[in-house]
Amino acid sequence: MAETATIARPYAEAAFSLAHQQKALPDWSEALERLAQLAGDAQTDALIGNPNVASGQIEDLFRAVGGKNAEVGNFVHLLTRNGRLACLPEIAAQFHAMKQDEEGVREGVVHSAFPLNENQLRDLKTLLEGRFGRLQLSVKVDPALIGGVKVVVGDQVLDTSVSGKLAAMRAALNS
Repeated sequence: MAETATIARPYAEAAFSLAHQQKALPDWSEALERLAQLAGDAQTDALIGNPNVASGQIEDLFRAVGGKNAEVGNFVHLLTRNGRLACLPEIAAQFHAMKQDEEGVREGVVHSAFPLNENQLRDLKTLLEGRFGRLQLSVKVDPALIGGVKVVVGDQVLDTSVSGKLAAMRAALNS
Protein backbone atom coordinates (compact mmCIF):
# COMPACT_ATOMS: atom_id res chain seq x y z
CA MET A 1 0.00 0.00 0.00
CA ALA A 2 1.59 3.23 -1.15
CA GLU A 3 -0.42 5.33 1.27
CA THR A 4 0.71 3.36 4.33
CA ALA A 5 4.32 3.50 3.12
CA THR A 6 4.06 7.27 2.72
CA ILE A 7 2.53 7.71 6.17
CA ALA A 8 5.08 5.38 7.79
CA ARG A 9 8.19 6.94 6.23
CA PRO A 10 8.59 9.98 8.53
CA TYR A 11 7.97 7.83 11.61
CA ALA A 12 10.53 5.25 10.46
CA GLU A 13 13.05 7.98 9.69
CA ALA A 14 12.51 9.61 13.10
CA ALA A 15 12.85 6.27 14.90
CA PHE A 16 15.98 5.42 12.92
CA SER A 17 17.53 8.82 13.62
CA LEU A 18 16.84 8.54 17.34
CA ALA A 19 18.09 4.94 17.50
CA HIS A 20 21.22 5.92 15.59
CA GLN A 21 21.90 8.82 17.99
CA GLN A 22 21.44 6.48 20.96
CA LYS A 23 23.66 3.87 19.28
CA ALA A 24 20.80 1.45 19.92
CA LEU A 25 19.86 0.23 16.44
CA PRO A 26 19.59 -3.46 17.44
CA ASP A 27 17.41 -2.66 20.48
CA TRP A 28 15.09 -0.43 18.47
CA SER A 29 14.94 -3.00 15.67
CA GLU A 30 13.87 -5.73 18.09
CA ALA A 31 11.32 -3.47 19.79
CA LEU A 32 9.82 -2.36 16.48
CA GLU A 33 9.64 -5.96 15.30
CA ARG A 34 7.68 -6.94 18.42
CA LEU A 35 5.40 -3.92 18.04
CA ALA A 36 4.84 -4.68 14.36
CA GLN A 37 3.86 -8.26 15.17
CA LEU A 38 1.39 -7.00 17.77
CA ALA A 39 -0.07 -4.40 15.41
CA GLY A 40 -0.34 -6.98 12.63
CA ASP A 41 -2.38 -9.36 14.78
CA ALA A 42 -6.07 -9.45 13.79
CA GLN A 43 -7.30 -9.25 17.39
CA THR A 44 -5.09 -6.26 18.14
CA ASP A 45 -6.22 -4.60 14.93
CA ALA A 46 -9.82 -4.98 16.10
CA LEU A 47 -8.90 -3.34 19.43
CA ILE A 48 -7.15 -0.42 17.74
CA GLY A 49 -10.28 0.50 15.80
CA ASN A 50 -12.74 -0.23 18.63
CA PRO A 51 -14.30 2.93 20.10
CA ASN A 52 -15.21 0.99 23.27
CA VAL A 53 -11.54 0.47 24.16
CA ALA A 54 -9.72 3.48 25.59
CA SER A 55 -6.64 4.55 23.66
CA GLY A 56 -4.74 4.59 26.96
CA GLN A 57 -5.33 0.86 27.38
CA ILE A 58 -4.11 0.16 23.87
CA GLU A 59 -1.08 2.38 24.42
CA ASP A 60 -0.27 0.53 27.67
CA LEU A 61 -0.41 -2.78 25.79
CA PHE A 62 1.97 -1.51 23.11
CA ARG A 63 4.30 0.06 25.68
CA ALA A 64 4.53 -3.26 27.52
CA VAL A 65 5.43 -5.09 24.31
CA GLY A 66 7.87 -2.34 23.25
CA GLY A 67 10.11 -2.89 26.25
CA LYS A 68 11.64 -0.67 28.90
CA ASN A 69 13.28 1.90 26.62
CA ALA A 70 11.62 5.23 27.48
CA GLU A 71 12.17 6.58 23.97
CA VAL A 72 10.36 3.59 22.45
CA GLY A 73 7.54 4.29 24.91
CA ASN A 74 7.44 7.92 23.77
CA PHE A 75 7.36 6.72 20.18
CA VAL A 76 4.38 4.47 20.98
CA HIS A 77 2.66 7.43 22.65
CA LEU A 78 3.19 9.55 19.53
CA LEU A 79 1.80 6.82 17.27
CA THR A 80 -1.20 6.35 19.57
CA ARG A 81 -1.92 10.07 19.74
CA ASN A 82 -1.72 10.38 15.94
CA GLY A 83 -3.75 7.22 15.29
CA ARG A 84 -0.86 5.48 13.52
CA LEU A 85 -0.42 2.24 15.50
CA ALA A 86 -1.73 0.26 12.53
CA CYS A 87 1.25 1.54 10.50
CA LEU A 88 3.75 -0.22 12.77
CA PRO A 89 4.41 -3.16 10.40
CA GLU A 90 5.38 -0.75 7.62
CA ILE A 91 7.37 1.46 10.02
CA ALA A 92 9.31 -1.60 11.20
CA ALA A 93 9.96 -2.73 7.61
CA GLN A 94 11.28 0.69 6.59
CA PHE A 95 13.39 0.92 9.77
CA HIS A 96 14.84 -2.52 9.01
CA ALA A 97 15.73 -1.44 5.46
CA MET A 98 17.47 1.71 6.77
CA LYS A 99 19.35 -0.36 9.36
CA GLN A 100 20.56 -2.81 6.74
CA ASP A 101 21.63 0.03 4.46
CA GLU A 102 23.55 1.62 7.36
CA GLU A 103 25.27 -1.70 8.08
CA GLY A 104 26.02 -2.34 4.40
CA VAL A 105 23.87 -5.46 4.29
CA ARG A 106 21.81 -6.31 1.22
CA GLU A 107 18.86 -8.66 1.13
CA GLY A 108 18.95 -11.61 -1.19
CA VAL A 109 16.54 -14.41 -2.04
CA VAL A 110 17.81 -17.85 -2.96
CA HIS A 111 15.34 -19.83 -5.05
CA SER A 112 16.25 -23.49 -4.80
CA ALA A 113 14.72 -26.63 -6.26
CA PHE A 114 15.20 -28.35 -2.90
CA PRO A 115 15.44 -27.20 0.73
CA LEU A 116 18.98 -26.16 1.74
CA ASN A 117 20.54 -27.27 5.01
CA GLU A 118 22.56 -24.92 7.26
CA ASN A 119 25.93 -25.92 5.78
CA GLN A 120 24.79 -25.50 2.19
CA LEU A 121 23.29 -22.09 2.92
CA ARG A 122 26.42 -20.97 4.79
CA ASP A 123 28.69 -22.07 1.92
CA LEU A 124 26.43 -20.42 -0.66
CA LYS A 125 26.33 -17.22 1.38
CA THR A 126 30.13 -17.15 1.56
CA LEU A 127 30.37 -17.51 -2.23
CA LEU A 128 27.72 -14.88 -2.89
CA GLU A 129 29.20 -12.34 -0.46
CA GLY A 130 32.35 -12.33 -2.58
CA ARG A 131 30.26 -11.01 -5.46
CA PHE A 132 27.51 -8.96 -3.75
CA GLY A 133 28.98 -7.90 -0.38
CA ARG A 134 27.33 -8.58 2.97
CA LEU A 135 24.03 -10.42 2.53
CA GLN A 136 20.96 -11.37 4.50
CA LEU A 137 19.57 -14.40 2.66
CA SER A 138 16.16 -16.00 2.66
CA VAL A 139 15.38 -19.25 0.87
CA LYS A 140 12.33 -20.10 -1.23
CA VAL A 141 11.86 -23.61 -2.53
CA ASP A 142 10.76 -23.72 -6.18
CA PRO A 143 10.61 -27.25 -7.64
CA ALA A 144 10.14 -25.79 -11.14
CA LEU A 145 13.88 -24.97 -11.15
CA ILE A 146 14.57 -28.73 -11.46
CA GLY A 147 18.02 -28.31 -9.88
CA GLY A 148 20.51 -25.62 -8.90
CA VAL A 149 19.67 -22.18 -7.55
CA LYS A 150 18.59 -18.76 -8.72
CA VAL A 151 19.74 -15.85 -6.56
CA VAL A 152 18.08 -12.43 -6.62
CA VAL A 153 19.89 -9.52 -4.91
CA GLY A 154 18.23 -6.19 -5.57
CA ASP A 155 17.85 -5.98 -9.34
CA GLN A 156 20.61 -8.51 -10.05
CA VAL A 157 19.82 -12.14 -10.84
CA LEU A 158 22.29 -15.00 -10.85
CA ASP A 159 20.56 -18.02 -12.39
CA THR A 160 22.45 -21.31 -12.21
CA SER A 161 19.31 -23.44 -12.18
CA VAL A 162 18.69 -26.25 -14.64
CA SER A 163 15.54 -24.55 -15.92
CA GLY A 164 17.50 -21.31 -16.42
CA LYS A 165 20.18 -23.11 -18.41
CA LEU A 166 17.53 -24.87 -20.51
CA ALA A 167 15.86 -21.52 -21.23
CA ALA A 168 19.22 -20.04 -22.28
CA MET A 169 19.86 -23.06 -24.50
CA ARG A 170 16.39 -22.72 -26.07
CA ALA A 171 17.01 -19.03 -26.78
CA ALA A 172 20.40 -19.79 -28.34
CA LEU A 173 18.93 -22.48 -30.57
CA ASN A 174 16.08 -20.21 -31.69
CA SER A 175 18.37 -17.38 -32.74
